[in-house]
Amino acid sequence: MTLALPKFQDIQEAADRLRNVVHRTPVLTSQTLNGRLDAEVFFKCENLQRVGAFKFRGAYNAIARLSKAERAAGVVAYSSGNHGQAIARAARPLGVTATIVMPLNAPKAKRNAAASYGARIISYDRETEDREQVAQALVEKEGLTLIPPFDHADVIAGQGTVAMELLEDVGGLDALFVPLGGGGLLAGSLLSAHALAPECLVYG
Repeated sequence: MTLALPKFQDIQEAADRLRNVVHRTPVLTSQTLNGRLDAEVFFKCENLQRVGAFKFRGAYNAIARLSKAERAAGVVAYSSGNHGQAIARAARPLGVTATIVMPLNAPKAKRNAAASYGARIISYDRETEDREQVAQALVEKEGLTLIPPFDHADVIAGQGTVAMELLEDVGGLDALFVPLGGGGLLAGSLLSAHALAPECLVYG
């Protein structure tokens, strides 16, 4: 499957979609750290976002973009934690049923959180089973729409609103340091930085 490449316009549209849904998280600074580094450092506090992570942005944006038929059929995601919680939490207000494929040894707190948001949890053994294959089987059997954790244009666009907000709040930056796992947050951050602060160096 070829990934559709998002543009900054997609991030702007995602921001409109997420307005009054996500928290516009605060930007904090530390005088102690600034002094040690001889620089002005800003922290975008996505730990204060819904479900405690930026993942909610991409999850909600992706589900909100589904057709009426896709929403009626439901969504499936594979995750051992934050993406699964985010999909479960985002699906509920949109009236969409969510199925989360989680490993048997996923943190109990994250499993319970996803379930508390109304998601159906499908467990698998990560030593003997492949989570993508488990999810794909559900897509084929039940007609669910798969929303992967990072390699999805609407997920990337939603995650890109983090850097967009940061740059709107503090102005141009010399450098932007982005946590890197699958790359969804980094990809969205690059799009926002290129559009709003083209001289900013982005590190993952």
